[in-house]
Amino acid sequence: MFLHVKNVLTPAEVATVVQLAHTASFVDGRISNPQNLSKSNLQVDPSDKAGQQASEIAAAALQRNDEVNNFVLLKRMARPMLARYEVGMKYGTHSDSAFLPTQPQPLRSDVSCTIFISDPASYAGGELAVHLGTETVRIKGEPGSAVFYPSTTLHEVVPVSSGTRIVMLTFIESVVPDQAQRELLHHLNEVYALEGLKMDWANRVRLAHVSQSLLRMWSVQ
Repeated sequence: MFLHVKNVLTPAEVATVVQLAHTASFVDGRISNPQNLSKSNLQVDPSDKAGQQASEIAAAALQRNDEVNNFVLLKRMARPMLARYEVGMKYGTHSDSAFLPTQPQPLRSDVSCTIFISDPASYAGGELAVHLGTETVRIKGEPGSAVFYPSTTLHEVVPVSSGTRIVMLTFIESVVPDQAQRELLHHLNEVYALEGLKMDWANRVRLAHVSQSLLRMWSVQ
């Protein structure tokens, strides 16, 4: 299951990130995954101040968004990182690494996230292609929107044929590591949010009890 959320970043935040991306220093994207020969992109230099400011903006936006948090059940999040794709650049089909070398301990990547920054009309190609069994979903989101998907999902960025694609990427460790369990909790919480006020009070309490009890049962602290 994957989730596409609009307006994770406000228009003002998108404009700020665009400005920061234009001044930031980028390096070869393979520095973070030298084993993957299909990766051809640029990522912000970790020491770059503009990149760090963009990261802080994106992290705050993700943490304040209830729709996002109800889906990912956030425990820890890697620092969001600017990535840039020029003409001909791509990232071939892959699933994301199980662990990221963060401090003080590695971060387990349960959910991957792409935040779209560039106007989709400003570049051709560059879609995020998520492979779901025999089907492929292609996503080219509006600026400020974000897509979330299990880090085990096979996905790719198809080659950019014109313009420049700028996105931000992050990886999330969930309090519920199991994908199927997270999905069930998301469905329960969606029903509670959408239908809870229409329910008999006793049934509403029972539904909340089930959801919270499963969260306790399945969470890893």
